[in-house]
Amino acid sequence: MKYNFDKIPNRRGTNSLKWDVDRKELPMWVADMDFETVPEVQEALVQRVAHGVYGYSVIPDEWADSYVNWWEKRHHFRMDPKKLIFTTGVIPALSSAVRKLTTPAENVLIQTPVYNNFFNSIRNNGRNVVENELLYDGKEYRVDWEKLEQQLADPQTTLMILCNPQNPAGNIWDCETLARIGALCKQYDVIVVSDEIHCDLTKPGTEYIPFASVDDTCRDISVTCIAPTKTFNLAGLQTAAVYAENSILHHRMWRQLNTDEVAEPNAFAIQAAIAAFQYGEEWLDELREYVEKNKQYVTEFLQEKIPLIHPVAGDATYLMWLDCRKITESGRQFVKFIRKTSGLYVSGGNQYGKGGEGFLRVNVATSKLVVEDGMQRLYESVDAWLKEEKISK
Repeated sequence: MKYNFDKIPNRRGTNSLKWDVDRKELPMWVADMDFETVPEVQEALVQRVAHGVYGYSVIPDEWADSYVNWWEKRHHFRMDPKKLIFTTGVIPALSSAVRKLTTPAENVLIQTPVYNNFFNSIRNNGRNVVENELLYDGKEYRVDWEKLEQQLADPQTTLMILCNPQNPAGNIWDCETLARIGALCKQYDVIVVSDEIHCDLTKPGTEYIPFASVDDTCRDISVTCIAPTKTFNLAGLQTAAVYAENSILHHRMWRQLNTDEVAEPNAFAIQAAIAAFQYGEEWLDELREYVEKNKQYVTEFLQEKIPLIHPVAGDATYLMWLDCRKITESGRQFVKFIRKTSGLYVSGGNQYGKGGEGFLRVNVATSKLVVEDGMQRLYESVDAWLKEEKISK
């Protein structure tokens, strides 16, 4: 490989959300990679820092063009550059969408298990969460269509937040599924906000499908949230975009993002995004191969050492969704036990809504040595848990 993903910088003492933990602990929880970003991005930032003046920034046409060119080449979807809006992050954009596209006490539908901050964006703004729990057959997830239609048909349901690809399960929705969701939402006058922040982090040889690219219906009823931050490990730079081709939705989102003061870039957000999309393709392809090998290692380790834990096969994200229900249904207690006994810090599935109990979410976007350490710690914790369970019985 051209890029060395085995190299892991020491992130302790850098005010890192992920690594600001006890020195004996190993954090593999939050969706934050341990890899240095694309060298050209680093160079662009160094040049910007060297300028020495960090005043207010404008958004050049080059910013929108970089998004358009990337999505057309990588995802076969041509966006209108005039319909892209800068925002500081996908979660701020989701919260803005909830405030502008719904009214207090209305319902916002999400498909669980799903990223936990969706709940915050809805509840913190005085709206009701409606959980359309995905059906899980022990191998993969699919949509409960009968229940989905019932929930969308409720006049109080006015917005659906779609996670595409799905976090935490890593599921890539196919064209037929997305088209069917779009048709149902159109039928019941429900707007779709599609969070597609993990879209570039797919298994090598696998592509995701932008919701707005499926057909005219999906394009007309949707707002899409995208960013280079997960892809290139730039979350701390607060740089993202909102895309709405429908003129009314575009105007409403533009108004709300500016009202919420999350449509103005910091001094580094624009240069980082442009450099990432212009120069990051080869880096990303090698990253995807490296992450996939880490996933394969975890899968093989679990099969050999901890067969009671089953990894759900996902084709996207650098996260792994582990089914631990043969060990325990109490994910919350299990996560605390793991952290206490081995120092391994992972996320409990209960955070992600209905269907998440008894699961763990593990971040494998780190060096293989760290992954190996994490799996050994998990093995030790499971062994201790089972021994305690046996004694208690």
